[in-house]
Amino acid sequence: MSPPESSNSEETTPATPAPVFAIENLHVATADGQIPILSGINLTIHEGEVHALMGPNGSGKSTLASTLLASPEYEVTSGHIRFKGEDITAWPADVRGKAGVFLAFQYPQEFPGVSVMNFLRQALSARKGIDLSILELRLAVMEWMERFDMDPAFADRYLNDGFSGGEKKRNEVLQLAILEPEMAILDETDSGLDIDALKIVANGVGEVRKSRPQMGVLAITHFRRLLDHLQPDHVHILMHGKIVASGGFELAAQLDAEGYEQWR
Repeated sequence: MSPPESSNSEETTPATPAPVFAIENLHVATADGQIPILSGINLTIHEGEVHALMGPNGSGKSTLASTLLASPEYEVTSGHIRFKGEDITAWPADVRGKAGVFLAFQYPQEFPGVSVMNFLRQALSARKGIDLSILELRLAVMEWMERFDMDPAFADRYLNDGFSGGEKKRNEVLQLAILEPEMAILDETDSGLDIDALKIVANGVGEVRKSRPQMGVLAITHFRRLLDHLQPDHVHILMHGKIVASGGFELAAQLDAEGYEQWR
């Protein structure tokens, strides 16, 4: 009887994909490098995960959000920011945005004379290198507006000009839907919203996640009420420029009941 044939091939384990976003021992100071703000931030976000970052005023939350989008107001003094495995620490804001990193601003700027539709067309062209016709883009925008229960006339208004706080935040979510980023950073999206507007915005983010389940999300907030809608996988507490605690949603509930005092 012939001996069994041997094979020289070895079974290989598929490589684990890199996290969609990773912050590694990040230290940040003011633009002149004189005043340290963030000290050794570590945070890893995998595809499809929702992370919440909570903290009181002055803890460094918005500094982190601005740094992740390369704001010139701050300087990374050490550490790394990685997007899908690639070190983007030195990348300027426009390159990060084109690559698929999105920031929903706490205080969106107004652009009188630039319609929402024209802004989205320019932003999508920069993001994906495609030049959709106004008709093609309008069809896509109208579809999302219907899902968000938004008035179609909104698309022809000037960007954030005269918008209420809720309208500005809904417009940010509309941009999130149209630009299809890989990583979304929501900088206090719930700021200034009443309960009804907050629910509308949170449901909008949920609709985008249904269409892009692989998208990573970092939601920066003061309060639990946004997280009740987003149901994050991980919750982190930032105090004095450092992450002092991490856990599941129960950490947000503990914080809501007890406040920040135990971590001060």
